[in-house]
Amino acid sequence: MDMYQIDYSHPVHIHFIGIGGISMSGLAAVLLDRGFTVTGSDSRRSPLTDLLEEKGARIRIGQSADNIEPSTAAVVYTAAIHADNPEFAAAKAAGIPMLTRAALLGQMMDHYADSAAVAGTHGKTTTTSMLSHILLAADMDPTISVGGILPVIGGNIRVGASAHFVTEACEYTNSFLHLRPLVGIILNIDADHLDFFKDLDDIRHSFRLFAEGIREGGSLVVPASLPDLAGFTEGLDANVITFGLEQSADYAAGEVEFDDNACASFTLYVHGEAAGRFTLKVPGGHNVLNALAAIAAADVMGASREAQQEGLSSFIGAERRFEYKGRRGGVTVIDDYAHHPTEISATLDTARKVPCRTLWCVFQPHTYTRTKALLDDFAKALSAADRVVLADIYAARETDTLGVSSKLLAEKISALGTTAEYFPTFAEIEEHLRRSCTDGDLLITMGAGNIAAVGEDFLKD
Repeated sequence: MDMYQIDYSHPVHIHFIGIGGISMSGLAAVLLDRGFTVTGSDSRRSPLTDLLEEKGARIRIGQSADNIEPSTAAVVYTAAIHADNPEFAAAKAAGIPMLTRAALLGQMMDHYADSAAVAGTHGKTTTTSMLSHILLAADMDPTISVGGILPVIGGNIRVGASAHFVTEACEYTNSFLHLRPLVGIILNIDADHLDFFKDLDDIRHSFRLFAEGIREGGSLVVPASLPDLAGFTEGLDANVITFGLEQSADYAAGEVEFDDNACASFTLYVHGEAAGRFTLKVPGGHNVLNALAAIAAADVMGASREAQQEGLSSFIGAERRFEYKGRRGGVTVIDDYAHHPTEISATLDTARKVPCRTLWCVFQPHTYTRTKALLDDFAKALSAADRVVLADIYAARETDTLGVSSKLLAEKISALGTTAEYFPTFAEIEEHLRRSCTDGDLLITMGAGNIAAVGEDFLKD
């Protein structure tokens, strides 16, 4: 089968297996806007599938070989779809060209002269959102594909009419190697997705390949603190731009101050020269670094300093990124997507800047491989809370064959001196929280699965 090559001037019928995913739905929306016929399937309905249907997509719930229509010119699928999927098998048997979500994203990016791809183990959605806010403030009419719901665009996708394109670049299964951006951003490189990568060196090698894929004349935005930065960037054709708290970085932050909500203000220094004061509306010191990366990319893309200041000051966060959910009985409820020890540490450090009586963390580990590989790191990171409550591991794409459990994680946290308890059901967790949380407490639900439901139910009367 030949690889399908997208051609915006010749729209055809494209079918998406798993169309309701945050990234798949965004790509489908772009093609719909370009006049393509879009069909798709998913296991359940969602606000994203509803929105696509409003735009003209035909979506079926449940996956069946009958969903592959004779008019289908190409089929798009994600890494979660395997050869035994009935639609995958039917398309292959019919000789229909097939391509991964990442390959389609890469082909779409090639249609935009001024593109930015945001990579990194942590912070991709937030930084993509920050850069998007800046380009919108600059009236640059960008096309945006973000891995979360961004309120300013009313969803996860915005289709613009300009040459500017901004997207996240996911490293899992080396998806980001399909991308050829003009501006490549690497926020950090950490050990994760160890069900695919062998180790940190393997991950670092993939990020290097991502950097090598930056277009001729393009730029790489990278942390000044990246271990062996000189070795990592040696021989790259891209212009290397560093960011960080170090004053030696090309883009640095100084005079950092935090308000009562842990949101930072800082002075931007570009090549050692003061270049304006910035105020963020999202909490945490890690967001200063995310903002610096977004500013550096925005400079390359031509956004004014005033637009950068306006865009960042208007960004109040994407869904599930230290998202305020409400208050009940004097207990403040926050929800956060953190599912890696580094992210957990950053989130709890941010929470510590918010005055509270007791800091509760209700954590749902995500995947057995990640939990087993980083078990001690999870325990150490979570021990920064005053009280920890563990839900069962969210399996996602995996099955339990590794002998790791949330109960074991709770025991390790307790051994470090922090009270940690495990409950097998959300109902038991909610009952425990209602009984134990008191006025002045801060409660954070945390994880990449469905743990947000615990906080939402806690807030109900």
